[in-house]
Amino acid sequence: MPLSSANIPQERALLITVAFGAERKALSAVAAQARGAAMAGSGKAAGGITGGEVSRDDSRLEEFRELVMSAGALVAGELVQRRPKADPATLVGSGKVEEIAGAAAASNVDLAIFDHDLSATQMRNLEDALPCRVIDRTQLILDIFARHARTREGQLQVELAQLEYMLPRLTGRGKSMSQLGGGIGTRGPGETQLETDRRRIQRRVLQLRGELEAVRQTRAQQRQRREAVPVPTVALVGYTNAGKSTLFNAMTQRFGEPARRSGKRAGVLESARMFATLDPKLSSIQMASRRKVLLSDTVGFIRDLPHTLVTSFRATLEEVRQAEVLLHVQDASSAMRDEHKAEVEKVLGELDVQGKPRLEIMNKADLLTAEETFATAAAYSGGAGGSILVSAKDGTGIDALMERIDQELMKDPVIEGHFQIPQSEGTALAALEAGAVIRDRVYDGNLVRMTIAGPASLLGRYRRFRKTIASKAGAK
Repeated sequence: MPLSSANIPQERALLITVAFGAERKALSAVAAQARGAAMAGSGKAAGGITGGEVSRDDSRLEEFRELVMSAGALVAGELVQRRPKADPATLVGSGKVEEIAGAAAASNVDLAIFDHDLSATQMRNLEDALPCRVIDRTQLILDIFARHARTREGQLQVELAQLEYMLPRLTGRGKSMSQLGGGIGTRGPGETQLETDRRRIQRRVLQLRGELEAVRQTRAQQRQRREAVPVPTVALVGYTNAGKSTLFNAMTQRFGEPARRSGKRAGVLESARMFATLDPKLSSIQMASRRKVLLSDTVGFIRDLPHTLVTSFRATLEEVRQAEVLLHVQDASSAMRDEHKAEVEKVLGELDVQGKPRLEIMNKADLLTAEETFATAAAYSGGAGGSILVSAKDGTGIDALMERIDQELMKDPVIEGHFQIPQSEGTALAALEAGAVIRDRVYDGNLVRMTIAGPASLLGRYRRFRKTIASKAGAK
């Protein structure tokens, strides 16, 4: 059971960002304006330690801060370094290590966090040189995932990713920690503690993979039961903090089943913190055509998402692979929107789902000025295949989004048919009334003659009442 944030003391962190290669490209005027407005609204002060040239419009640095705060740490200072290539021993070089050590000691920080993956050698050398703990970007993301995992499946996936990350980094233990063998011919250095730990972790990894395979089979069985009555799945994907959960709640509140809409629905957690929603959520919504669709909310992607996470969460991300249509949610107000889109495309490529039908959704339209809204609509929303500009917060554009989803769905197409149903067949009449659009209805004695447009799966269920020749009775 995860500890509440109130029980966990807030650690002071020193952030180290390293940029390799050429200077970063300057933001466009519109992107710089949007980023400046976002920074002004966040109220973040520059306080603490700075090193090198720290630019407040640097989206990567801002994202790094958000990750650290999502992990529950207090940003005590920041150091930025630019170098042509990574130092194999310490990543940043011996001179920068001395600077980091002095800054960490002066600020009394608990840990130094690198916005970069560290090798086992780099981690060991930095821990020896610095007066605080050292973690890298992957460890930071894994910690956030561990905090937010609520279901048993999510906890298994996080533990597997953590162990797979830890396994190649079991270093620093040698003969001094070896275990002596027992019996004639076995005395000597024996098995090192490193080997013992590695074998223990490998056994646990195999056990976790087995348990997750069982979860995957259970999900497959549930999916087969759903496919017995075809209900297409639409999956929300996108960069973390793009507003997927807010959009999920907005769509399910407005277009969920009437029985659910009548009462209070918990929905999914909406938070500005990264990876606030980790465990997948499925909910049924109804389209204008009366088709039912399963809407799936999934974990957000991020730049340099650890490959161990993509592998460990493959069972959860199966919903993305099985979805008929993907809704790629993007933050319309983000200065790094195109870069975030490229990162999402990269992860979708790892999941082999790039060929699926996809709708581009530009969310957070409420954060745009009138000029930015016009420019975004002109650039991204033109034509039938263009993006859809929405605001999950105030509901703008969601009706247009639902229409586009309806047009994209092919698994359970809308068809039209003529039916002749006895009035005694109350169940059939009620089901067609609830799940299809009645184009025409005429009462003829004990019969109800109807022209109905609805999902093929629903109309097929009552095909015994279907007439191949349209009724000649006039419509009322």
